[in-house]
Amino acid sequence: MQTYPSPLVLQRADPYLFKKDGKYYFTATCPAYDRVEIRCANSIGEIPSAPARVVWKKHPCGKMACHVWAPEIHYIMGKWVIYFAAGHKPGKWRIRPYALICKGNDPMKDDWEEGGMLQPADGDQYPFTDFSLDTTVFEHRGKWYIIWAQKFGTEEAEPAISNLYLAELETPTKLKTFHVLLSTPDYDWERRGGFWVNEGPAVLKHDGKIYVTYSASATGACYCMGMLRADENADLMDPRSWQKERYPVFKTDEKRKIYGRATRSTTITAMRTSCASVTAGTARPSSALPTASSITPPSQTNAKNTSTADPAPLHGELFDEKKPPYRHILTV
Repeated sequence: MQTYPSPLVLQRADPYLFKKDGKYYFTATCPAYDRVEIRCANSIGEIPSAPARVVWKKHPCGKMACHVWAPEIHYIMGKWVIYFAAGHKPGKWRIRPYALICKGNDPMKDDWEEGGMLQPADGDQYPFTDFSLDTTVFEHRGKWYIIWAQKFGTEEAEPAISNLYLAELETPTKLKTFHVLLSTPDYDWERRGGFWVNEGPAVLKHDGKIYVTYSASATGACYCMGMLRADENADLMDPRSWQKERYPVFKTDEKRKIYGRATRSTTITAMRTSCASVTAGTARPSSALPTASSITPPSQTNAKNTSTADPAPLHGELFDEKKPPYRHILTV
């Protein structure tokens, strides 16, 4: 059974792992919140020693001048694109989603250029008009979809509610359809710590289902992970196609001293004659730490069934008792 260094990457929250043409690309939030960097390796185990390439730095003022958060690297519509969130200076909480687009085919060597803030579909006046972040994209049957977190009403209600929204994409940076509400904090475990939050979506397609995991509640020890699912034949733009799990699929584990287990990504890796999905997530070894600080793998691989009849690919619960795991691996 393959294992990985523990911790895998230090001081990197909001990890994103992407596989293309046999290579693994890694990006995450940098501690200074001031740049976007990527790494590339032939295997997951080589990511810690892979040199990081800084592809963009924050502006001195105005848009994209602070709080550079949660980058994701994707290959979409024939282009390498990095999605990330950033704040304004002045106005550091004016967080909006932006894109970087690679000018060539090699993201580790070719230049990157700014693709601007993401744009709504024509006639849809609401997307990205308020605190918006954690953009992710996925393809299904020839269509590209985007999911992001957004708050509405921050000027009138404090704190505002952070929801997940879904739309089809026309280009890597413009929506094709009006947005729909995918998920809102319905349950008590999504409303803890003084914040009602759904954010950090990640998509996994498996066994005839499309799964969306997401982070919920405030970003302390109460931070946890929920999950939505839809049948692959369903109308993904119909909110009724999506089923939400009643309870979190990941949460703080006091026994193992794993706190705030949430935001993550999933990629598929070949393991001999079978395939496994490798999931990167954020957590920390103390409930007192203000921000997530490491990503750590367990020493064993496992799959866990949900309470429903069909198997859902969740995170392993077989851990190395000597090293609290913060990065989780599962087989599907």
